[in-house]
Order: sequence, then structure tokens, then C-alpha cells
Amino acid sequence: MYHKDGVDYFIVDGHIHLWDASEENIANKYGEGFIRCFYDYQRNLSPEEWVWPLEKFRKYSEQDLIHDLFDTGYVDVGIFQPTYLNEFYRKGFNTTERNGRLARKHPDRLIANGSFDPREGEAGLERLRKLAAEWQLRGVKLYTAEWRGSSKGWKLSDPEAHDYLALCQELGIRNIHVHKGPTIWPLNRDAFDVADIDDASTAFPGLNFIVEHSGLPRLEDFCWIATQEPNVYAGLSVVMPFIHTRPRYFAQIIGELLYWLDEDRIVFGSDYAIWSPKWLIEKFVDFQIPEDLQSEYGTLTTDVKRKILGLNHARLYDLKVPESAALSVVAA
Repeated sequence: MYHKDGVDYFIVDGHIHLWDASEENIANKYGEGFIRCFYDYQRNLSPEEWVWPLEKFRKYSEQDLIHDLFDTGYVDVGIFQPTYLNEFYRKGFNTTERNGRLARKHPDRLIANGSFDPREGEAGLERLRKLAAEWQLRGVKLYTAEWRGSSKGWKLSDPEAHDYLALCQELGIRNIHVHKGPTIWPLNRDAFDVADIDDASTAFPGLNFIVEHSGLPRLEDFCWIATQEPNVYAGLSVVMPFIHTRPRYFAQIIGELLYWLDEDRIVFGSDYAIWSPKWLIEKFVDFQIPEDLQSEYGTLTTDVKRKILGLNHARLYDLKVPESAALSVVAA
């Protein structure tokens, strides 16, 4: 938990990974290019002291994750979001199975989400059933630009995808996290377009669609969809580090999200290990929208920050919030 100026913040990091991009696991040039693209994000958007050596970035330890999230990073609960990338990595890049083994060691602190790919057909539906039973899934992470054979992506509006979303609903998997953000080499930019969120969120009003990275660089398209669909949420992973390199740009993004959505549908994610939660949380709690933008966007209140940093995710995942961190409660 983070404590600042007499206020307790319950922190839920809704976007973390335990990946393996070691040279032994890289299958081809695309796997190498993918991790180097991630690394460029860390180098270009982080304070200098938070940039890791490339070799550590390729494959960090379970102990590194626990230390960076819980020992120093203020995180109360972390949510793993898998990204398999089986075309690029021999044993997968960031899998539910690997994440889940660590989550079992820390059941009160870590949640392992699953994933699906509708191009797998009936076999994939059965795999999703097994994942749900094995890991008691409360959410899935979808990567619509992932390559599979000759296919370079899929859409949530595809009939096959609807079959999987219907199964999620049947299995009680309510939280559908979807990567809709900047492209990562060599994936196709258009395969991350946000338009299919509109179709899926309308078709499945009982599911929550957490749009990771808030659709960047398609923020305007995302906001027009989210204002019409009450079950669409904005995930702040990738958005958050602009608080360091482009604070005014960050203010505009968070201002637009608060204008079009509301403070109950914006959720924090560090995208660990691209970024570490400690410095993101500290900077966000201290951040305020510049005065010359406040007439348009308003201000960030303490309660809004509390919701974004943890309380909104806690509601989505039925997490118990300590009394001291509840809304409008000030710690002694």
C-alpha cells in the first residue's frame, strides 16, 4: 500500500508480466525484434535510474518481480496478463502457466489471467475450459494482432470470437482485457484497431472490456466508443510513463478519459517489467493537471486517484479493500 500525506492508497497493478525472452527461448528474428521494441519503450520513457540492462530485461527472476512489485513498489495485488506469441518464442513469451505457478505461491497478492485465440476453433474452446478450471480464471488477456500461421490477426467482431466470449460468460470470466495500443514490431498496427470493441461490448453487456493502453494512438476513437458502452474501461498501461517524459501530454490523455468515461472506469497498470510501479505511483499521486488545462479537464482529486490506482480494479475482481484505503477515509 502507498501512504502519502495521511492518505492510504490500495494499489492494484492490473497489467504485469513474467516473460521469457532469453536467447534460448527466441525462435526467430521476430522474437528478438519484439523484445528489443519493448526495451526501447523502457529506455525512452523511463527515468534513467529505472532502465535495466538488456540481459536482465530479457528474463528477470521471480524474486525480481516480487521485490519490484511488493517489497518496494507499493502494490497490494498484481494481475498477470499473458501474451503467448508462440510464433516468436519456443515456450511462449508470457504464459498463464508460468504466471500461474508464481501466483500460487502468493495467492493473496497475485492473480493469473488466461487467454484465448478464436483461430484455434473447438480445440481452443476446450483449452479455455481447462485453463478456467486449472487457474480459476476471473479474466483473460487478448492479443488481436498475434500471428498464427499465415494469419496476422483477428477481430473481436469475428463470429468465432463471439463463441469464445459466450464461453467466458458461461464460465464466469467477466474481465476481458484487450491490447489496443501501440504496435510492437513486427505486428501489424491495424490489427490493434479499437473498432471491434464496439461490437463485442454491445453483444456482451455482462462482460467488462478493459482496453489496455486506452487505444493509443487511437484515443479519440476509443473515447467515442467508451462513452456509449458502459462496460468499456480504459487501462493506463503505456499511458502512465508519459507522466515522466510528456507530462502535459499525459494530462491531456487523462483529462480526455475523465471527460468521456468517468472516474470509475479508468484502471492502473504498470506494464511491468517494461516499467516499475514504484515511480509511476509516486509521480501519479503527486501529479496535477496544469492550471491552464483545468478549465477544460478539471483537477485530479485524491479520491479519483484512489479509484484509478486500485479501487476500480478491486471492484472488477471482487478484492477486499482495507478500511483505511476506502473512499473518503484518511489514515491517521
